[in-house]
Amino acid sequence: MAAPVGPVKFWKPGSEGPGVSVSEERQSPAESSAVTVIYNPYASLSIEQQRQKLPVFKLRNHILYLVENYQTLVIIGETGCGKSTQIPQYLAEAGWTAEGRVVGVTQPRRVAAVSVAGRVADERGAVLGHEVGYCIRFDDCTDPQATRIKFLTDGMLVREMMADPLLTRYSVLMLDEAHERTLYTDIAIGLLKKVQKKRGDLRLIVASATLDAEKFRDFFNQNDTGDPSKDTSVILTVEGRTFPVDIFYLQSPVPDYIKSTVETTMKIHQMENDGDILAFLTGQEEVETVVSMLIEQARALARTGMKKHLRVLPMYAGLPSPEQLKVFERVPHTVRKVIVATNIAETSITVHGIAFVIDCGFVKLRAYNPKTAIECLVVVPVSKKKMHRVNKEDFEKLPKSTVPEMQRSNLAPVILQLKALGIDNVLRFPFLSPPPAQSMVQALELLYALGGLDMHCRLTEPLGMRIAEFPLNPMFAKMLLESGNFGCSQEILTIAAMMQIQNIFVIPPNQKIQAARQHRKFAVEEGDHLTMLNVYEAFVKHSKSSQWCQEHFLNYKGLVRASVVREQLKKLLVRFKVPKKSSEGDPDPVLRCIVSGFFANAAKFHSTGAYRVVYNEVIQTAKYYMRDVTAVESSWLLELAPHFYQQGTHLSLKAKRAKVDDH
Repeated sequence: MAAPVGPVKFWKPGSEGPGVSVSEERQSPAESSAVTVIYNPYASLSIEQQRQKLPVFKLRNHILYLVENYQTLVIIGETGCGKSTQIPQYLAEAGWTAEGRVVGVTQPRRVAAVSVAGRVADERGAVLGHEVGYCIRFDDCTDPQATRIKFLTDGMLVREMMADPLLTRYSVLMLDEAHERTLYTDIAIGLLKKVQKKRGDLRLIVASATLDAEKFRDFFNQNDTGDPSKDTSVILTVEGRTFPVDIFYLQSPVPDYIKSTVETTMKIHQMENDGDILAFLTGQEEVETVVSMLIEQARALARTGMKKHLRVLPMYAGLPSPEQLKVFERVPHTVRKVIVATNIAETSITVHGIAFVIDCGFVKLRAYNPKTAIECLVVVPVSKKKMHRVNKEDFEKLPKSTVPEMQRSNLAPVILQLKALGIDNVLRFPFLSPPPAQSMVQALELLYALGGLDMHCRLTEPLGMRIAEFPLNPMFAKMLLESGNFGCSQEILTIAAMMQIQNIFVIPPNQKIQAARQHRKFAVEEGDHLTMLNVYEAFVKHSKSSQWCQEHFLNYKGLVRASVVREQLKKLLVRFKVPKKSSEGDPDPVLRCIVSGFFANAAKFHSTGAYRVVYNEVIQTAKYYMRDVTAVESSWLLELAPHFYQQGTHLSLKAKRAKVDDH
């Protein structure tokens, strides 16, 4: 039970709230349908000439030698050095894809897996999905017979191991952007260490943009003799494209970094030479605030007769693609461009012409509290891995790196995946950064309550294994598997698919009132889940029209993706013989089915103390927010989860605690 402390604000679809920032975390960038655009200064050269201009090209033979002679190669390479696109091609050219073998490259984010695969296919003159392909959640663009270079998310690599634990088709696996330390990157790292002990021929390349190399090297080094000549892992550094950088620290901390960002931008504009400005902030709300303040000050400055004008542009993942593309437009010499951005400008795009970077020195991170099962979205100081706008004394106090997701996340999906892979003793799994024990306990208890684990912490058959088969949160999987029993599998399929998509409702900064008016047409008193069902059914009724989406301020690409996700989930339900049924407009079976999966996420919203809502998650920013809320009858909790609830005004766990000491 996640019992929010203090006042809780209900977060309705289409309304502004923390959601606009949740999908914009600086350390863990969101999956976005936004266009990834990269400035290419060598676009006029041939593909081969462009490849040879990249810094990594000079080390081609050295890389191939080390891969041949060591089981694990750790590469330190800054963004732009060419490691992601070139190393897989070097391996293919050197014969590592002969006889049907595959070179796999993992990425932490879907957008990166797709865009890098597209670039490599272009360079090789191949059709994407043939020799070069990608595999992300709900989208497999590969040919089992033809694909030799395969880009995939680290989560999909872990899922592949359920069918092929030793990854027998792969000759080399490259874990790209390993420094991001996402949940599934860390799981993949632990699993691959075990695989390497069974497969001495499997080569692993760990690519990191930061200096964590020694930690990765030592983790994979299987040399127990102390003799360096017998090391099985080695480090190689690839220099990036470097530019001279002047670093300026503040003399003292500022009380308001938003106001300070505006003041610094205007000071640069009035006192410095030509060059565009890039300012980093933690979320969409801050970006829009600073953009408004800068536009107001720029207009006031223009009235004084200053010849050089400012063009202020926002950049964040939820911004429509045409608006994002404005940051790449050329401006006259009399105009200075100011881009106010979230993490998207750190990871997904390269903007030409930036001469000044202002960083607020803070980052938004998700942090999971296992005591309350509440996921907090908190603003914390950044790590030293990037230069930031702080005073020098404070910079020296910053942590060297950000806490890995493994140590600040809900571990239920992790444990379920490991159990499904046959790893019974999860406590002895080789975690690169071991998670907190309390997070493990909370995850085991939830999985037990869902019926995925038995009281001895073993995966149940068939329910536990079926839940693990779904590429979803275990609660969603349980809800889907129960939907046939409630006679509403059609509706639950739609709800589950819609809940996987960020930002279905579009709220343009200059049309907030019009957007809210259109969004209210879909809202129902039962809550957000049925509201999302209404949106999707209306989308289908209007022939999945992009024009209709535009008129109703809906994310067309997001709804199309929801349609694809729904089809993929439908195939799993068919495989598990879940009956295809519809509630025919009756909301009660749908709501009861949602409770069957999300009973643990119930909250009081009534003076009597009765449990009246279930929710997908609770997020803490400045306040606590419930995300995706649906009203329920408290009697349903007693009926559908008697093992979890007992009669009374206070929730209690009747089930025996999982035996984590032994398992």
